[in-house]
Amino acid sequence: MTLDMQVVVKFHPPAYDIRVENAPIPGIEHPDDAIVKVQLAGLCGSDLHVYRGHEDVDKEMICGHEFIGTVIALGSNFGVLATGRPSLYATLKLGDKVVAPFTVSCGECHFCRIGFTSRCIHSTLFGTPSLPGGQAQFVRVPKAGGTLFKVDDIAAVSPNTPLDDSSLLLLADILPTGVFAAIQPLQHAKLAAIISGIAYPLNGYLPEGLGRNAFLSAEDTVLTLAVVGLGPVGMCATVSLLDMLEDIRAERGVQFRIVTMDLNGTRREKMLAMVESIYGGQAPPNIAIADLDAGRDIINEWTGSLGCNAVLEVVGNNSALRLAYDIVQPFGVISTVGVHQGPPLPFIGREMYDKNVSFDFGRCPVRAMLPMAARILLKRQDVFAGVGGKTSLIEKIVGFEEAVDTYRQFDKGLCGKTLFDPWKK
Repeated sequence: MTLDMQVVVKFHPPAYDIRVENAPIPGIEHPDDAIVKVQLAGLCGSDLHVYRGHEDVDKEMICGHEFIGTVIALGSNFGVLATGRPSLYATLKLGDKVVAPFTVSCGECHFCRIGFTSRCIHSTLFGTPSLPGGQAQFVRVPKAGGTLFKVDDIAAVSPNTPLDDSSLLLLADILPTGVFAAIQPLQHAKLAAIISGIAYPLNGYLPEGLGRNAFLSAEDTVLTLAVVGLGPVGMCATVSLLDMLEDIRAERGVQFRIVTMDLNGTRREKMLAMVESIYGGQAPPNIAIADLDAGRDIINEWTGSLGCNAVLEVVGNNSALRLAYDIVQPFGVISTVGVHQGPPLPFIGREMYDKNVSFDFGRCPVRAMLPMAARILLKRQDVFAGVGGKTSLIEKIVGFEEAVDTYRQFDKGLCGKTLFDPWKK
């Protein structure tokens, strides 16, 4: 391999064809670009949609949308004199360690300014034919001043907290996505009555002259939520949800119950170990980890068959979405962050009308969620740090020479969250 070439993981269409190949090292193409030397790259469940041929990708491409690394080159728009633009254009330097969200965001358009960064007008997904991905030794990052996040800014929040390098990779996608799945229902108007203790519609905007005097009893201010799917994103969503609900309980006295559900026993065991770590060795009785049938029974027992106030669906297929609909109560909220594909949704309009269900679908605005996700990452290093431990979310780190077999194992559910070290021999 020559000095201008690198090692990458490539997908070849139509499906199930991963190869480790040489490719040119990218260079600066636009003054807003940065080149990042990759330290670690992730294998994500979303990568399997391409791997299985579900995304209709018809060109070979460099895989991966999760990576952390070091800045080795910057376009001419970076420098201390850069003004009127996102702050990184003035402060980002060669040698800075960074996390890259899985989509490009400029930080300057309408959607970026209001926080909807995943719908930036320049949004491009890493690991697609249009933008080579992070399962490589080097990556070009467009709009880098609006996209990248400096690791120093994370560490500065809690400088005395040791920060595991492998855990930083979770900030590229799955932890912010878990935070997004959790915060959508907690900020939703339909849960405001329970969280505020004031009955709808008196808990939000009111025309002048109407008072907020419809206070709820204790039995009506208990939140019951479910998480459907305990893959890596589902685990991140559960940890995030617990953190937020404990804050709400401490601030407002609102009690909560959570049922997490998955068909895979190994995932349930991992989730239980994480919950036990969070709560000092024993899972509290208001948190249940169950298979689908047992989960339904627990929800019915806890709610008198009313159903959950909100369901987090983090699988991305119609059976999970249908389950979420079945277990949510009328006027409930379904927050779905799974990457759904071509099949029509498994409900009809009459079902939506008859249950007054609200859905929040779509891609996580990772760049906007990063500060909140970084806070949880620092707080919960007991479950997010480390590799291969009983409570560790990350199962292993392998070199690119194991990429073909790792994709196969991950596709069949034979391994958990796996990271690639592009430099490992």
